[in-house]
Amino acid sequence: MTEDLEFYSVMRSIRALEESDVCLLMIDATAGITSQDLKIFHLCERNRKGVVILVNKWDLMEKDTNTTKKMEAAIRERIAPFEDVPIVFTSATTKQRVHKALETAVNVFKNKTQKVATSKLNKLILPYIDNYPPPSIKGKNINIKYITQLPGFAPTFAFFCNYPQYVQASYKRFLENKMRENFDFSGVPLTLYFRSKEKNKES
Repeated sequence: MTEDLEFYSVMRSIRALEESDVCLLMIDATAGITSQDLKIFHLCERNRKGVVILVNKWDLMEKDTNTTKKMEAAIRERIAPFEDVPIVFTSATTKQRVHKALETAVNVFKNKTQKVATSKLNKLILPYIDNYPPPSIKGKNINIKYITQLPGFAPTFAFFCNYPQYVQASYKRFLENKMRENFDFSGVPLTLYFRSKEKNKES
């Protein structure tokens, strides 16, 4: 019976997720983030949904000056590498920070739907690439010359270069981090494509 309830609970979560722009993922403060919570979180990420994590039952926790920081650090460690997610400590019983949770969700929606001008993208991000270029692979020097945002329901960016197939995952993470440092994409998964500047094909 318990397994059946859990199954239908997950199915309801998936249906709600598919119809949403921003997901409020509620976890139990007394249990911490569970494997089931992580499955739903990664489902949100794969579907390019905005995410806010709500730590519920915070009123039941015994606290000291470091309790919040420790809980937040533990959650971010579990959801890595997508760590740029707002975390709000709430209580459904006492209504603690319920309005804060809704305000945060609205902000994440704004982040998800923002459009960044091509000129601004290139002005802010290309200097990082010039100062720390992609490592050479098989004797090939990778030159990224141009960046633009692609149309879509979630932030997606194209980086035009000569050898897109050789851009390593670690360098992609570097670029994503620089994007997040310069633009507010808190709570939003980013998609970075690398395309040939000659053939204009994705890689």
